[in-house]
Amino acid sequence: MKKIIPLLLIALLFLSCSDNGFNNKNPYIPNYTFSVTFDLNFPAYSNLKFVSNAIYYAGPEVGPRGIYVFNTGSGYNAFDAACPNQSLSSCSTLVLDGINVICPCDDEEYSLFTGQGKLQYPLKQYRVEVNGNILRVYN
Repeated sequence: MKKIIPLLLIALLFLSCSDNGFNNKNPYIPNYTFSVTFDLNFPAYSNLKFVSNAIYYAGPEVGPRGIYVFNTGSGYNAFDAACPNQSLSSCSTLVLDGINVICPCDDEEYSLFTGQGKLQYPLKQYRVEVNGNILRVYN
C-alpha cells in the first residue's frame, strides 16, 4: 500500500499538467517551428506600442504567408497570415482591415482580438512572449 500512494501522486501530477488549452492545429496551414523577435524601439514595429495596432511580417522563417502581430491593450496576439479555411493558393494571404483581417478567397473576416470568424477554423495563433520592448513570437 505504501508503494501505491506515491505512484498515485506521481500519476496525478502528470495528469494535472496542461498546455493552457493552446491549440493551433489547422489542416490547411502547415505547422512550422519558428521564433522571431520584434524590437518595439525600431520604427517598423513601433506601432505595436499602441492599442489596436497591427503589423504584418513576412520573413522567410515564419512560413509561406507570414504573420500578423496585434496589440490588444492587455497583451499581444500573433496569428498566421494564411486564410484558415482555405488551402494555400494565390489568394490565401489575409489582408489587414483595421482590427480585423480579411481572406480575399472568400471575403471572410476574422478579429485580431480573438482570432474568430464565422467559418469552421479560427485564425492559427502563435505564442507571444514580452520582455520589455522585445516581443518574441514562436511556435
